[in-house]
Amino acid sequence: MSHITPIFADLVRVETRLYNAVGARLRAEQGLGLGQFELLEIIDRVPGCRVLDIVGELAITVGAVSKAVDRLVTAGWCLRVAHPQDRRSSVLRLTSAGEEQLSASRPIVESELISLTAAVPPEDLARIASTLAILRATLEAGPTAGRDEGT
Repeated sequence: MSHITPIFADLVRVETRLYNAVGARLRAEQGLGLGQFELLEIIDRVPGCRVLDIVGELAITVGAVSKAVDRLVTAGWCLRVAHPQDRRSSVLRLTSAGEEQLSASRPIVESELISLTAAVPPEDLARIASTLAILRATLEAGPTAGRDEGT
């Protein structure tokens, strides 16, 4: 076994445990799943956000994103609006209820992440963040970018 295999396993397990813990608290306090929160965050952050923008950011399928957006629309947190230049496409916008949900959820996510990572010295977190940013950029620019194997 190479030295990288245990690192990969640790990375996956840490991500899973962080995601599950943050998601559980967010669902308990706001009735919102962490995946829904992530979609709301992207729609809020990306001007003229379309389903394909979310696909590119999350590296999941168009079908999965479209279904997830449909659930946000049904919940009243998001609208699909006709794209001004391309009538075949939609632009996603948060409703006022979606903006309120996102605003109420952000401090919960932040607080839980701070709590879960409190044992790690800030300089180590900064180093991890820098390393992950480099790895993410490399993977997103590489030959496997855009693949959604397993999703």
